[in-house]
Amino acid sequence: QVHMVESGGGLVQAGGSLRLSCAASAVIFRPNSMGWYRQAPGKQRELVAGISSGGSTNYADSVKGRFTISRDNAKNTVYLQMNSLKPEDAAVYYCNVYMYGVVPDNYWGQGTQVTVSS
Repeated sequence: QVHMVESGGGLVQAGGSLRLSCAASAVIFRPNSMGWYRQAPGKQRELVAGISSGGSTNYADSVKGRFTISRDNAKNTVYLQMNSLKPEDAAVYYCNVYMYGVVPDNYWGQGTQVTVSS
């Protein structure tokens, strides 16, 4: 069992920045991808950004050029740097780790609220 613990959410004005962090409670030896998802009220959870254990990244079109995902494998931690925040970025942000294998494993954080005031 892996627990994902998020931090860094909060209230920020439009145009501002926040950095989210998410630490896994255990060392992850298997090939994996880590990612950030978000869910706004009344909307489905959507992928914001993902990063493989080798460092390959992908982003939702809505955040390209503004958000940067990174990871520190030695610390089992994934980060999301969010710049130029917009009111539409407001949501609960969840981190995720997906472990590849014959029997994949998938773990989620508890979520952290990001609020962007206009």
